[in-house]
Amino acid sequence: MSEPAPWLGKDLIGLEDLTAEQILTILDTAEPFKEISERRIKKVPVLRGKTIVNLFFEASTRTRISFEFAEKRLSADTVNISSTGSSVTKGETLVDTARNLEAMRIDMVVIRHAASGAARFLAERIPSSVVNAGDGWHEHPTQGLLDLLTIRDHRGPLKGLKVCIVGDILHSRVARSNIYGLRTLGAEVAICGPRTLLPPAPHEMGCIVFRHIEEAIEWADVLNVLRLQLERMQNGFVPSLREYNRIWGVSSRRLEAAPRDILVLHPGPMNRGVEIDSDVADGPHSVILNQVTNGVAVRMAVLYLLAGGRPETAEAAKQGAEA
Repeated sequence: MSEPAPWLGKDLIGLEDLTAEQILTILDTAEPFKEISERRIKKVPVLRGKTIVNLFFEASTRTRISFEFAEKRLSADTVNISSTGSSVTKGETLVDTARNLEAMRIDMVVIRHAASGAARFLAERIPSSVVNAGDGWHEHPTQGLLDLLTIRDHRGPLKGLKVCIVGDILHSRVARSNIYGLRTLGAEVAICGPRTLLPPAPHEMGCIVFRHIEEAIEWADVLNVLRLQLERMQNGFVPSLREYNRIWGVSSRRLEAAPRDILVLHPGPMNRGVEIDSDVADGPHSVILNQVTNGVAVRMAVLYLLAGGRPETAEAAKQGAEA
């Protein structure tokens, strides 16, 4: 492969600074990679010889495993590091950890960190490519991309589509990446949730605000339902989980009143019976498992492009040819 291409750059830190062309390039590149996961032998040699370090300083299941699958299906060599198993517990800084890894001649770092800005901080200090797998309250770009791909799979082009993000917007990096990506591709974006869980100036982000879930359902083509991030809450943002479900929970009863067939997404992990009822999560409106499947393809596309792969040769790469 060649050096990283100008259409994406060295790193993927967030969707806020990407153009519509760049976002669509990633989504289009992910399309041919979907088929690899359906094969008996789920592997192509596209990133053979590349070393990728997964540096996860926050708990994760779907994101971490999805990146590992993406890396292995592209034949990269992978190293997994968590904060509990690293010298961070001895006081080593993030930069020192990364520079020591650099000294071992790595090619890419996938980082998840509790501090907003950690991914950019690292990207500015090491020559290897950095992929943000979620940093504090800032962004989670690959989750945003897989959500965009899933919506496009089921509803076509996003321009003019009405998408409402429901729940704990204040603490959600997923919400921010979705808002940036959706608006860049021409979708109308709304947010809905308790006043205590909305950002201070939602209109500055170009979002419509709904105070009642019934109004959001009446307006939307797509609902992206977020969990309450209780681990980031230090104050009483909602009276109780039961009360939250009663007022804001997405239920089949509420969806039955919708004037159109609504698509329901959720980035996981789900709190069933709180922000979403089980009959919705497992019902005909839900594309939650499609999101998980698309996550591998999107992350394969991101790694491929950051390693210098060309969008126009992704189909050849899928067939196992070097691109």
